Amino acid sequence: MLSCPRCQASLEPNAIQCPRCQLTLKAHGHPGIPLYRAEGEESLCAICRYDADDTCNFPQRPHAQTCTLYRSLNQSLTPDLPSLTLRERLGLWLRSHRGGIALASLLLLSLLIVLVQQ
Repeated sequence: MLSCPRCQASLEPNAIQCPRCQLTLKAHGHPGIPLYRAEGEESLCAICRYDADDTCNFPQRPHAQTCTLYRSLNQSLTPDLPSLTLRERLGLWLRSHRGGIALASLLLLSLLIVLVQQ
């Protein structure tokens, strides 16, 4: 069960606001947008990947105590995805390039028809 960072009240997973202290838990009142909060007095920007590479465009930078963009410097940039077999990779490639394959097939078929008729 989740708890409020301010008053430690029990919260439902989809809660937008703490029912006891009214602390906003989700950004813009939307349950799908997490709102990250700084611990203590240090701002989130000090340990944020976007601030470190100077790509942050958040208006409260560099003193933001709450942020929707925050990504920790310690987090991996690439998610841990399972490795795919050659067959799975080939299937994904064929599905993502269906249009090009169809166009190339029509072109080859047209070329074959022209060569056979001569």
